[in-house]
Parts: sequence; C-alpha cells; structure tokens
Amino acid sequence: MATLLYRLGRFAFRHRIMVFLSWLAIFILAAVGASAAPPPAPTAFSMPGTEAQRAFDLLDERFPGANADGATARVVFKAPEGERITQQEHRAAVAKTLSEIKEQSPQVAAVVDPFTSGTVSPDGAIAYSSISYKVRSAALTEETKEALQHTAEAAATETALAVELGGSVVPTKAEGGTEIIGVAIAAIVLLITFGSLVAAGLPLLTALLGVGIGVSATAALANTFDLGNTTSTLAMMLGLAVGIDYALFIVTRYRAELAEGHNREEAAGRALGTAGSAVVFAGLTVVIALAGLSVVGIPMLTKMGLAAAATVALAVVVALTLLPALLSLAGKWIVGRRARKRATSSRPVHRGKGRWGAFVLRRPALILIVGVLGLGALAVPATSLQLGLPDEGSMAAETTQRKAYDLLSEGFGPGFNGPLLLVVDAQKSADAQNAADRVIATVKRIEGVAGVGPAAFNRAGDTATITVTPASSPSSVETEQLVKEVRKRSIDVNKQTNAQTLVTGQTGMAIDFSKKMADALLPYLALIVGLAFLLLMVVFRSVLVPLKAALGFLLSVGAALGAVVAVFQWGWLASALGVEQTGPIMSTMPIFMVGIVFGLAMDYEVFLVTRMREAYVRGESPRQAITTGFRHGSRVVTAAAVIMMAVFGGFIGSGEEMVKMMGFGLAAAVFFDAFIVRMAIVPAALALMGNRAWWLPRWLDRILPNVDVEGEGLRTNPGPPEAARTVLTAGVSR
Repeated sequence: MATLLYRLGRFAFRHRIMVFLSWLAIFILAAVGASAAPPPAPTAFSMPGTEAQRAFDLLDERFPGANADGATARVVFKAPEGERITQQEHRAAVAKTLSEIKEQSPQVAAVVDPFTSGTVSPDGAIAYSSISYKVRSAALTEETKEALQHTAEAAATETALAVELGGSVVPTKAEGGTEIIGVAIAAIVLLITFGSLVAAGLPLLTALLGVGIGVSATAALANTFDLGNTTSTLAMMLGLAVGIDYALFIVTRYRAELAEGHNREEAAGRALGTAGSAVVFAGLTVVIALAGLSVVGIPMLTKMGLAAAATVALAVVVALTLLPALLSLAGKWIVGRRARKRATSSRPVHRGKGRWGAFVLRRPALILIVGVLGLGALAVPATSLQLGLPDEGSMAAETTQRKAYDLLSEGFGPGFNGPLLLVVDAQKSADAQNAADRVIATVKRIEGVAGVGPAAFNRAGDTATITVTPASSPSSVETEQLVKEVRKRSIDVNKQTNAQTLVTGQTGMAIDFSKKMADALLPYLALIVGLAFLLLMVVFRSVLVPLKAALGFLLSVGAALGAVVAVFQWGWLASALGVEQTGPIMSTMPIFMVGIVFGLAMDYEVFLVTRMREAYVRGESPRQAITTGFRHGSRVVTAAAVIMMAVFGGFIGSGEEMVKMMGFGLAAAVFFDAFIVRMAIVPAALALMGNRAWWLPRWLDRILPNVDVEGEGLRTNPGPPEAARTVLTAGVSR
C-alpha cells in the first residue's frame, strides 16, 4: 500500500492543476445537484420489531384517516393569579384564539374546545386545547407553524392570559454558530502547530471541501433514498473532524520529509506512503464504527450512519488526492518564516525533546496504574446509567414548550404530559366491549395510574384505544416500570378475552426506543471493537497492540459515560454547567458517543503508534521507538484533540439539554482518550511490554497481508535527497 500511495502522491503533486480543478468540478456538480433536487419527503420515525411500533401500525390499519402519527400541538392558557379561566372574559379570549388558529391554516384538522371537552384543571386556573393536523410534523408548512406562534403571541400580548405552546408542531430554535466557532478555533490551533498560515489553511480547506461535497450529495439524494432532514448533521460534524485530522497528519509528515532533505515531490510521495497509509486505516475504523449503527435496527440511525460513513470515506480520498496537489501549489509557504530563516542561516532545526515521553518511560508502571485506576473510578457512575428520550420538560426554562409543560404539570399532574395509549385488538375476541372493559378494570388497579379514559372504538368495532395517565412524569423510572407492569398484567386479560393489548403513545415509543438502544449497545461495541482489532492487527502486525488499543478505548468511553451520568443524572456540577434539570440520559447518547469516539480514538492510536512501529521496524529499540513516535506524533495528536474538544465543548453552552449533554460527553471522551489513554497509558504499556508488544505468531504472520503502513518498501526508493536548507529556501524545486 505504501508504494501505491507514494505513486499517487507524486502523481497528484505533478498534476496539481488537473487534480484541483477536478475536485472543484465535483463540488460544483454536488452543489448544483443539491439545489436542483426536490426536498426530502416527510418520513415517519419507526422502530421495527417493537410493541409500540406494532401498535402504531395497527392504528393506521384499523383507524384509516386518523393519522396516528400526525402532527399535534397544545395551546395552554392560564388565568391571572386568583382568577379562573372559566370567567366570561377569559372564555371569550380563549375562543377567539382557537378560532383564529383554525382559520389560519388548511392543514389544521381539528381544534378542541377546552370548555366542552373538560380539559380544564380542577382549580379552574389552567385549560388547554389539543390541535391535530392532517399531516406529519415534517410536512407542515412554515406558514402553518408561524401562524400558530403568531396567534399565541398575540393572545398573550392582547389579553391577561398566559398563553404557551407545546407539541410536535412548535419548532425548536436552532443553536447556530457552533460550526463557525469550531472552525475558528481549529484555525488558531493549526496556526500555532504549524507556524504558517498556508500550512494551517490546507487542512481546513480540504476538510471544508470534503464536507461540502458530502453534505451536498446527501441533500441531492435525500428524496431518492428517503433521507431525513437531520441525516446530514452527523455527516457534517464527523466529516469536518476527521477531514482536519487526516490533513493535519499528512501535512505534518510532509514537512518532516522536507526537513530530512527530500525534494518537494519526493516528500509528498513519502508523506502519502507513510502518513497516508495510516490515514487509510484510520478512516476504515471510522467507517466500520458508523456503518455498524445498522445493527441497532432503526432505519433512521442506519441511514445517518451510512451517510456519515460515506462522508468520512470521502474525506480520506480528498486527503490522499487533493492535499498533495495543494502542497504543490503552496510551494515554500508550507513552511513558516522562522523555519525558512533557520534553514537560510544554517542553524539546525531542533526537535522537541519529548520530556513527557521520557517521564512516562522512567515510571511506566506508575503511569499505567494511575491512568487505569483513575479512568476506572470515573467510569463507576456509568453502572447507574438510565436511558430515556428527552421531552419538553428537559428544554430550556425560557422556551414556550417548557412553560407549557410546566403549566400542564401544575394543573393536571406530572403524568399528564406523557399519557400512555393502549390499543386493544379485539378482532378475534367474542365480545370486543367486554375485552376493553376488562383491560380498563385491570389497569385501574395498577399502582402509579392517575387515571384511565374510556375506550374509543373504530367504525368496525373491533379495535379500541384507551388513554392511561401515569402519576409520574414521562421520563421517570416510575413511568417505565408502569409500562412494564401494564404489559405484564395485559397478558392474563389477553388470554381470557382472546384479545391483544399493545402499549404505545409518545411515552411508550420513547421507552421502547430506549430499550432497543440499550439492547443494541453491547452487540454494537463487540462488532466495531472486533473488526477494528482485526484491522489494527494487520496495520501493526501485533496481537497485543490492537488489544491494548481496544481496552484503552473502553476505558475512555466508560469514563466519559460516567462523567455524563454524574453531571446530568446525579447532578454533580450541574449548576456550574448550566444543567437545569437532571434525569435519564438521552437514549442515543451512549451509542453515538461510542461510534464517534471510537473513530477519533483509533485515529489517535494509528497516528501515534504507527510512528513507533516505523521506528521499531527500522532498528530502534522498543524504548527508542516510543520516544521517536512521541517526538513525531504527540504534537499532531495534541492539536487534533484540542480542536475536537473545542468543537464539542462549544455545544455545552447550548440551551438544549440534549445538545449540552452530547457536547459535554464528547469533549470529555476526547480528553480522556487523547491525553490519558493515548499519551500516557499507551506508551506506558508499550514500555512494559518491550519487544513482546510487537510479537505476532508465525502462522498468523503468514496469513495476514503485509500492507506496509510504516513505508518500509519506500526505503528501496529513497529518492534524490537534497539539503533541507535548499528545499526550504528554494521552495519550487522538484
């Protein structure tokens, strides 16, 4: 592979204009395709194989036209302190507001009058109206959403009532600007790392171009492949992250080859033959992690993972082709002014002394023990991990959704915001009404049930829906236990009546989703760690090094999950981080953290350890090889990790709890993995293992392909070396 990439690097370097214009043309075509493509069709969230999804499918079949997953909204009214919402002037204001909502959009299916439907709180202070729409949330027009918001805001301004909105129709305000902040911080870190504006700009340019093509292609294909509006989010975030990392690694190696005395074209070829090989395998591990999301069995996550994996693969191709062409165009400016002056004055280029690496080598056992025990202690809270989906109660306190949620809890109890929907399939029952009545009677006797509504049958009279209001909040452990108990008690009723009772609704769907994600976490971990172990065994031609890499990754992810649980579930340091409400961890958080951090962790492992492996293969002792790898790779890993921590850490200031949680968890995971695992535990473990670290059974050595990631094959074709001073000052020589 090293020889192939070496030739590719020299080819792209020589044909820089052609390569650059080719990528520019691809970008333009993708952008045009995205702008010309029809918008993605509205897609419903589905979880095949779960009880909640089977219930929704049954509702669509037995209640045609009811649109079980259609958009809904709630308008919540509260009378001034000491007054009742039923007073004449307040009733008139409520009626006027609801009439305007009904008239302003043809997408509104029904608006329920709170005074005739009985949706007034027992104390008479709060009332709400349920609004149903003819289409799903994704199909609502902006005019419909804006009309609802404008009407509610006008009512709150013109009357004495407090008017708040909740439901799937109300849009969440986007937290913009984080990508720009991340790119700005990346630029500063790259400038400090390279000391050259040109060298700092190349990783940003290639990463942004790759992300632009990937996101545009996703948008262009969204309608064809039924991709949701959020599919490009993960692709953009990861594409930008790995795109910068990969270019950073190759540019660093290119500058090192120049300093060794090779001409620019030869340095580009050698950089791709060595660092480029590492980039290929690092990219493969990320692709494995993202494509592995398909094991969860949720179509939305599968599409997100595959789209992000394609974007990462594109970032690898861009780094291997466009970057050498840009290095050719950059000329001598790829090296900072100070380095050029040192070369002109014949002063030697001093390398870092690797003081931290030397410290680790002096006390490897102590570093290893402290690192493992420290991360293990941080991982302890993860054993208490509770999963759930965020609801409007976890939103920022100043949002209208959170205010509506709190008003409903105040007026009707905490469980009112997350009722359970029971679907009774009595098609095979001799008496459908009796089956529904027995279900109601059984559920009423269950502890934790605040209320049970009457059965509502379809036209055929063979299927009924029953609304159950829990006494606890939707995301609480008590509500989850209630769902389990309802399903357990329903088994006996089903046997007696020959009916089938299914639990669904937004709360039921959220509980099933959390369980599905929890059940998929261990198989997902086993899949990606197992495949990556095999891949890294090919790269490093060792058994112990890949094993150490996998165990180190598990330590860093465990510590990060423990930190998330401690802050967002237990409430430690919650006020310092602006966490307003603690509770279960977002269901998608662990599996997304595992996938994203695994990809970045393997990047750091490959970038750092390949230089150690390269030095070892070329005759250095194990300890010397560790020092050499540190001297060449630690600065790159540090810069990459700082960039990622800054990007992810920027989300901690978000007003949305789920965004804040994701930003904190990813930033913590990158810190633990880069600075504790890769920069401390890894070299300490390698130092203790010595030559055994690179041991590989002979029979396995014969089976595994030799990919030559350390560029050993290039030693037979060293190219015409030149003095480093000549290269740095001439800049344009080949």
